[in-house]
Amino acid sequence: MPLTDTAARNAKPGPKPLKLSDGGGLFLLVTPKGGKWWRLKYRVGGKEKLLSMGTYPDVSLRAARDARDQARKDIAAGIDPSEKRKAAKAAMVSADADSFEAIAREWLTKYRASWTPEHAERIERRFERDVFPWVGRRPIADITPPELLAALRRVESRGALDTAHRALQNCGQVFRYAVATGRAQSDPTTSLRGALAPAQETHHAAVTDPKAMGELLRVLHSYKGSFVTLCALKLAPLVFVRPGELRRAEWSEIDFDASEWRIPAGKMKSRAVHIVPLAVQAVAILRELQPLTGGGQYVFPSVRTRTRPMSENTVLGALRRLGYTTGQMTGHGFRSMASTALNEMGWPPDVIERQLAHAERNKVKAAYNRAEHLAARRQMMQAWADYLDRLARGDSKVVTMRKMAS
Repeated sequence: MPLTDTAARNAKPGPKPLKLSDGGGLFLLVTPKGGKWWRLKYRVGGKEKLLSMGTYPDVSLRAARDARDQARKDIAAGIDPSEKRKAAKAAMVSADADSFEAIAREWLTKYRASWTPEHAERIERRFERDVFPWVGRRPIADITPPELLAALRRVESRGALDTAHRALQNCGQVFRYAVATGRAQSDPTTSLRGALAPAQETHHAAVTDPKAMGELLRVLHSYKGSFVTLCALKLAPLVFVRPGELRRAEWSEIDFDASEWRIPAGKMKSRAVHIVPLAVQAVAILRELQPLTGGGQYVFPSVRTRTRPMSENTVLGALRRLGYTTGQMTGHGFRSMASTALNEMGWPPDVIERQLAHAERNKVKAAYNRAEHLAARRQMMQAWADYLDRLARGDSKVVTMRKMAS
C-alpha cells in the first residue's frame, strides 16, 4: 500500500529502525532518534544497492517519488543512479577546483611568503570584497572580458578608481598563473586596458606645518579610548614607520638595552631588516605599555584577541574620532610629516631616507645597509623626539640641525 504524507508525518521513532514502504523500492526509514530518511532499494547487475534520497520533510513525499521514478528510468537505461550521483559530485568538485576563487587563493598561497603580511592581506581583502562575489565561483577558463569588467565597474562606480585598477592588475596575475598551470587559455585582462577611468595620483594626507603639528600632538595625547591605541598614537610620530609595521610590532623585536626596535625582513616592504633607534620618549611609552601587553606576542594586540595585532583601521579610526579627516591626516602621514620637517631641519637626505626604509634599488647594497648611518640616525631620532616635545608645548620654531655623530 503506498505511503501517505499523513503517515510519514505522524510516524514515531521506536527502539528499532522502522521502514515505511511506498513501493517501487522507495521507503522512509525512521531512526530511533527520530530522523526520517528516504531510501531507494534497487538492483543493478544482480547486485542489490541502496540510494539515499534526502530527509523528510525537507524532501517531500512527491519529490521523493519523482526522484525514484527518475532513478528507475536510469536503471532501465543501464545507468547506475549511485554512479551517476558520484560523477555529478566529481564534476562539481572539478569545477570548484578550477574556479577563479580557488585558483586565486592558490596563487595567494604561493606568493604570500614573498610579500609583507599587510600587502598579502590587502590583496586578499580586495579579492574577497570586489571580485569573488561576482566571478569567484565561475570556471576561470570561461570568464570573459565583459564579465570581469562588469565586476570592476562596481568598484569604479563608488569612486575607488585606484582600487579598481589594482584589482584588475591582481586579476591579471591570477589569469596568467592559470594559463601557466594549464587551467586557462588566455588572460582576459589584456583586453581591458583603457576600459577603466584613469586613477588619479594621490598622496597620503599629512600635517606638516609646525604649529599644526604641535596641535596634532596635543590632540593625540588627549585620546580617551583604549590605552593600547593611545600608546600607538603617541609612538607613531616618534618612529614614523609604515602603519602595518607599527601595528605588527612584537615585544621580541624591542631591545630596551640598546634602545632599538629591529623589524624583521619579512615585515618590511624592502625585504631587509630595519633598525629603528628609539628615543628616550619612545622607550618611555613602550615601558608604560609593557605591563599591559608585554605578556603576549604583539605590542599593540587586537581588542578581540591577543593572538593577533590591532586592526589596520584602529589608528586611522582614532584619528577620525579626534577630528582629523581623510584629507588632513592618515596613519601613513606621520612619515610625510617627519620627512618634510627633518629635511627642513637640515638632516642629510641619505640619513632620512635610510630611516624611512625606502627600498634600496641595489640589492647587493641593500643586504648590507641595514645599519648604514646608524649613529647619525640615533642622533636624528632623539633630536626629532625632542623637537616634537617642543611643538607639543607650543614652540613651533623650526630648529636647524646640530653637528651629527659620525
